Amino acid sequence: MKSFSESYKEAGVDITAGYKSVELIKEHVARTKIPGVISGIGGFGGLFAPDFSGMKEPVLISGTDGVGTKIKLAFLLDKHNTIGVDSVAMCVNDVICCGAKPLFFLDYIAIGKNIPEKVASIVEGIAEGCVQSECALVGGETAEHPGLMPVDEYDVAGFCVGIVDKPKMIDGSKLCEGDVLIGLPSTGVHSNGFSLVRKVFGIDENTINNTYPELDKPLGEALLTPTKIYVKPVMALMNRVEVKALSHITGGGFYENIPRMLTDGLTAEIDKASLPTLPIFDVIQRVGNIPEHDMYNTFNMGVGMVAAVSAKEADKALEILRANGEDAVVIGKVIKGGEGVILK
Repeated sequence: MKSFSESYKEAGVDITAGYKSVELIKEHVARTKIPGVISGIGGFGGLFAPDFSGMKEPVLISGTDGVGTKIKLAFLLDKHNTIGVDSVAMCVNDVICCGAKPLFFLDYIAIGKNIPEKVASIVEGIAEGCVQSECALVGGETAEHPGLMPVDEYDVAGFCVGIVDKPKMIDGSKLCEGDVLIGLPSTGVHSNGFSLVRKVFGIDENTINNTYPELDKPLGEALLTPTKIYVKPVMALMNRVEVKALSHITGGGFYENIPRMLTDGLTAEIDKASLPTLPIFDVIQRVGNIPEHDMYNTFNMGVGMVAAVSAKEADKALEILRANGEDAVVIGKVIKGGEGVILK
């Protein structure tokens, strides 16, 4: 007998919509298949056989995150195929900071009403994020929450697992005075600080498409730009240069994230003039009349990832990153003493 419950449907959960969602997302999931995947979606667990060859002490490293209130913009614009990229990016960009290559990703979508086409659009973005980071989407969950969430809203979260050989882990222990800090440009606000962004612009259906002279597209479209995924260029860098530390610039901006890659007695000295600050940050600061310190303590300010290398390898590191599509720039150096971050 075919699975169907009229009683459950009357309570707000249509299990047949769930089946249709699974059918619609299969083509997107298939794009993410990489060596090691030994199961399809639909089972009770996602199966993955990691390749430990060439590793002395393989270590699994995991990361989990959500998209935050940026998701509100997807609702207002009725555009759902990019927010999934953000959910993957927030996880894989953290994992690579330890030197790990992402292996697989699982998502969790909580939704007020399961509209299969909308779910498929969200998963399309998740799959795209997985393709960009060369990891597999091995499973996930879509949970319909009638009465708990509005029918037209949802939330997306996920987690990934990566692998690194323990001797090659990046933990900042080799950092020393004189090391160079290289910034990898962001695509915009990424997925942090949107509670402040929404307050600054009073974002709703009436303001989401406002235009500003500094921006080449409407506000909502500029803000919805997906978080950049740094896996490929960073992995290419790690294969040829000793990367001593990495920092993913997320919530808390420079002042919270850069210290996470430093060891005791060392400080990051950042040259503000060197940062590839994007127009969107100028608009946020101007419209919101936000103090400079708060901008650097909330947003990435145009730099989504910071890598620390020795001064003698800085030019080579820049060459590698630029060859892999990153307009990387030197943004500062490591100095002795002090505490955390100094912006000059």
